[in-house]
Amino acid sequence: MTHIIAEPCIDVKDTACVDVCPVDCIYDKEEWQTLLIQPEECIDCGLCVDACPVEAIFPEEEVPEKWESWIAKNYTEFGLEPPDL
Repeated sequence: MTHIIAEPCIDVKDTACVDVCPVDCIYDKEEWQTLLIQPEECIDCGLCVDACPVEAIFPEEEVPEKWESWIAKNYTEFGLEPPDL
């Protein structure tokens, strides 16, 4: 399973999560409003969750309903098919 970065990261892009990620699966592109996690690279360690100062990172199965659209975004931005919800 992967972790998902959701709406609270918009325009924050704090890289504390990047610093603790052991597999470097958190990416930033200038055109993105948030950092995003590459789902196929994430090893589900959870270190990023505690490091995030705006509480924007969730295990995929625990993403709050109001931010479920962010699951697809974390997949499609990397050219991946999102899971069926």
